[in-house]
Amino acid sequence: MTNAGALRANPTSDVERAWLRIRGHLRESAGTRLFDQWLKPLALGACDEADTVRLTLPSAFMTNWVRNNYAERLTQEFRALLPQVTTVIIETATVSAPLPVLTAVDVQPVVNEPSPIAAIGGARPALDSRFTFDRFVVDASNRVALNAAQALAEPGPPRFSPLFLHSGTGMGKTHLMHAIGTAFLAAQPSANVIYMSAERFMFEFVQAMRARDTFAFKARLRSVDLLMIDDLQFIAGKDATQEEFFYTINEVVSAGKRLVVSADRCPQALDGVEARILSRLSVGFVADIKPAEIELRRAILARKLVDLPEVTVPADVLELLSVRLTSSIRELEGALNRLVAYAQLTGESIDMDFTHATLGDVLRGVQKRVTIDEIQRAVSTYFELKPIELVSARRARVVARPRQIAMYLAKRLTTRSLPEIGRKFGGRDHSTVIHAVRRIEQLRDSDVDVDSAVRVLLRELEG
Repeated sequence: MTNAGALRANPTSDVERAWLRIRGHLRESAGTRLFDQWLKPLALGACDEADTVRLTLPSAFMTNWVRNNYAERLTQEFRALLPQVTTVIIETATVSAPLPVLTAVDVQPVVNEPSPIAAIGGARPALDSRFTFDRFVVDASNRVALNAAQALAEPGPPRFSPLFLHSGTGMGKTHLMHAIGTAFLAAQPSANVIYMSAERFMFEFVQAMRARDTFAFKARLRSVDLLMIDDLQFIAGKDATQEEFFYTINEVVSAGKRLVVSADRCPQALDGVEARILSRLSVGFVADIKPAEIELRRAILARKLVDLPEVTVPADVLELLSVRLTSSIRELEGALNRLVAYAQLTGESIDMDFTHATLGDVLRGVQKRVTIDEIQRAVSTYFELKPIELVSARRARVVARPRQIAMYLAKRLTTRSLPEIGRKFGGRDHSTVIHAVRRIEQLRDSDVDVDSAVRVLLRELEG
C-alpha cells in the first residue's frame, strides 16, 4: 500500500499524530504567552472528509483572532505532514459539556510532547503540574499572596474564605490558583475541586439555562470542597450571570468550603460587578501581587533556566530581558521560551545579536510609552514657551507652529485618538489636529528648521 493509501486507510489517527506535532511547533514558535492564550484551546473537530481538517475554539472572538493570524500557517503545517489535506477550517465549537470536578488523578504531569486537546464536549480539565508552590519565585511583591494561598490549601477547617487575588495580567495569579488546587488535592485526594474562568462560568450557566437544566449546574458547583474562579472581571455587566455567581459563592462560603477568586484589580475597583458580590468577596482575605521588580525578574529567569540545563543564555542577554520586559512575568517567560526555541530550531548560539534579531518585535513593543503631557513639556522647553501657551487660544505663529509640532508628535508617539488629542490642546476639534499633522508632514520635507526640531524632540521623547 502506498503512503497515500495508508493515510486514507486510517485518516483519523494520522490527523491526530500530525496535530500533536503541529501543536509542538506552534508552542515553540509562538512562545508560552501567545500559545496559552490563543492556540492551546484549539481542538480537533469531527470531520468525515479526507482532504479537510476542522479545528474548534470555545468562543467566536478567539476563532476570529486565530483565523486572521494563523489560518495560513495551520494550513501549511497540515499540508507539509498530510499532502492530501487541502482545507483547514477554524470554527467555534457549538456543543459544550460542563467541566467535571477535579480529583487528585487529574493533576497531570507535563511531558515534552504536548497532549492533544479534545473538543470542548469531551475535554477533561487538569491542573498544570508546573504551577506549584515550590516553583513560584517569591519576593516582597508577592509574598503575602503566596502565604495566603498556602494557608488556604492547608487541610483542616480553612482559616479564611474566600481568598481574593488581584494583579495585572501575567503576574502569577493563575499560577497560585493551580498551586492551591494541586496542594489541596495532594493533602486530600478524595476532595472535589473545580477550577474555571469566569468566562467559562458564564458560558456554562447560559448553556444550562438554554437547556433548562440549571439545577445540575448549581448542584455541581455548590457541592465542591474548593471552587476557584479566575478573571472575575469578565462577568462585569452580565446581570443574570452575576446573580447566579452571587448565590454560588454565598453557598460555598456559608458551607465552610474554600473559595478562591482572581481579578485584574481589587474588589472596590471592579466596575460593573454588583456591590453584594464585592462585599462578599471582601470579607475574606484580599491579596495583591505587585509588579515584579528587576531582582524578581532576574530570579524568575534564573529559575526558568534550571529547567533548561542544556541551554546556555549569556548573562548580558538575561539582563536585557530583565531590564526591558517589565509589564508581566508571562511576557518575560514567553520571551525566554521563544529565544530558546528559535535557537534550538536554527542551531545558533544565543547572544545579543541573536536576541535582537529574534525578539526585535517584543523589545520594540516595550519602548518608552510617551504621554501628551510629556510631549507638551518637551515642546515648550525646546521653543522656550510656557506649557499653558500650547493649550491657549493664541494664534501667533510663534505659538501656533510649536502647537502643531506637539499635535504631530502626539499623533505619532501615542495611541490617543484625534478627538482626545484635540481636547488636550485646549479643547480643539479633531479637524484641527488633522490639519496640524498634515502641515508638519509637509514642512518636514521643505523646512529644515521644522524637520530638525522634530528630529531632536523625537530623540528626546523616545529616549
